[in-house]
Amino acid sequence: MKLLSFRYEDRTKFGPKVKREDAVWDVLSIAEEYGVADFPQTITEGISLGLDFVEKVRAIVEQALQDDNPNRFKYAFTEIEWLAPIPRTPKNVLCVGKNYADHVKEMGSDTPPEKLVVFTKSPLSIAADEEVLPIHADVTENLDYEGELAIVISKGGRHIPKQLAYDYIFGYTIANDVSARDIQMDHVQYFLGKTLDKSCPMGPYIVTKDEIPNPHNLSIVTKVNDEVRQNGNTGEMIFKIDELIAEISKYATLEPGDVILTGTPAGVGKGMTPPSFLRKGDTVKISIEGIGTLVNQFN
Repeated sequence: MKLLSFRYEDRTKFGPKVKREDAVWDVLSIAEEYGVADFPQTITEGISLGLDFVEKVRAIVEQALQDDNPNRFKYAFTEIEWLAPIPRTPKNVLCVGKNYADHVKEMGSDTPPEKLVVFTKSPLSIAADEEVLPIHADVTENLDYEGELAIVISKGGRHIPKQLAYDYIFGYTIANDVSARDIQMDHVQYFLGKTLDKSCPMGPYIVTKDEIPNPHNLSIVTKVNDEVRQNGNTGEMIFKIDELIAEISKYATLEPGDVILTGTPAGVGKGMTPPSFLRKGDTVKISIEGIGTLVNQFN
């Protein structure tokens, strides 16, 4: 199932993509119409139920399809304002750096890290598919892109065993770890250069994990103004998804709605010769097999 968050008539909503249509089911309105009292009111509340949430959504859509006018419960994509699938995470977005060997090399090192490189991005960095993002020319001249597979956590926990890690995943989305390289270098740490407002666009959907049985065999392609910059595969990760969850949860309790960015393949602007950073008017498109395409223009 592909789930999205959106705003309609000043109300934040969520729902599944309508099959074979560029439209979304308004499951909150369906629940209100039919008096479904226990239906989750936020997407994070739903995600905490795991795949039981998917069954609730399917059941409520079936109710709508029995209505005399089911079209009143769905909106065309052109009628809604897209939001990030998780409009606000419970804590900072968790990010893994240097998790693809070729990316490690292009950033100036021949040795992959022995331990996870983990940093965070503020919830205020979250942005949506098709949202116009600030170029932040007042503080950086070296704004860069990083196309990444992102994990959406469904079940909270700490000290999660590696063999149980996938039980804690709800699904997957696409993220762009927008990075101000000059700020990152000036401060000799990642946070300020990684957490500029709107520097973590995500979307367009969360795809539930039942639809992606092998998240380590997905093509990931990033284009800048339709020029292919990154062309990798999630199978190239140094630390696999179960390792990421097990290691991060040793130190930080994971909560429903947490998002973990899994790293980026080679092809970022800083790694080019000469470096090629984002400029006003550039459009970045990140496509991951089985999920879709995240599109943002910078201005």
